[in-house]
Amino acid sequence: MASAPMLVVERLPGRPGEDVEATLLLRLPSDIALVDPAADLMVRHCFLERPPERRTAFRVRVVVAEAVTNAIECGNGCDPRKAVAIRAELHRDRIRISVSDEGPGFDPGRVPDPRDRVESPCGRGLFIIHHLADQVEFNEKGNTIWMTLPRW
Repeated sequence: MASAPMLVVERLPGRPGEDVEATLLLRLPSDIALVDPAADLMVRHCFLERPPERRTAFRVRVVVAEAVTNAIECGNGCDPRKAVAIRAELHRDRIRISVSDEGPGFDPGRVPDPRDRVESPCGRGLFIIHHLADQVEFNEKGNTIWMTLPRW
């Protein structure tokens, strides 16, 4: 039986002129079993200096887990040869997290409201992300999501 890959967060120094105290990078294969470990690891590294409020840690963990799940399942089609990249920019008062996949992308404006289609799981992750993050953006291709949340 093959062992699970070890997940390691790379921590880059800040860019004071851009108000970034540090940048965290994590790359993982498209393996749904790695979603929870990756989300937990990112939360731990985002708050090394000072523990956050419990609700803040919950929000960060859930948006990372939902975005990574979407990237693995929808973006990369669970293809183990494709990877997901997580990047977190730590500002004094906020965290800006991006999750990117190697898939073809999508149009976020065309994702149905899950409240209109309770029997379909389509759109639930994005719905949750939009309700927990302060700001949500996508790149033009639709294979990267940026989520901004409070840091403390």
